[in-house]
Amino acid sequence: MFTGIAFGLAVILNLFIAFIGWRFLFQPMPAAAGYGVAAKADGDPAYLTIKGMRDLTYGILGLALLFFVGMRAEAWYMLVVAILPLGDVFIVLRNGGTKAVAFGIHFATAVVVLLSSALLFIASA
Repeated sequence: MFTGIAFGLAVILNLFIAFIGWRFLFQPMPAAAGYGVAAKADGDPAYLTIKGMRDLTYGILGLALLFFVGMRAEAWYMLVVAILPLGDVFIVLRNGGTKAVAFGIHFATAVVVLLSSALLFIASA
């Protein structure tokens, strides 16, 4: 039972982060607003592109680990990757974003990623 749930949640999370990366690459201003810190119209677009490439790459890497290495490797990956949304909480708060976005989106994401990691560890045992 845990195997299907763990595998499915991992796929969904990896596809979601890849989609976020794609959105930052092709719709950077709305993506930044959704992140919780709106980008300045005259700001440097390179930073939004970096964010997009980072997230797209992490999503694809997660899928590759899951499909080519296995659930245990994905479990460790998810455990480490949970650092990113936790860091995003502080980035949003430090740069004028709301607590609702920081905790409601980024902290909640970290919790779901950690839950995914735990399920993957259980399913791969």
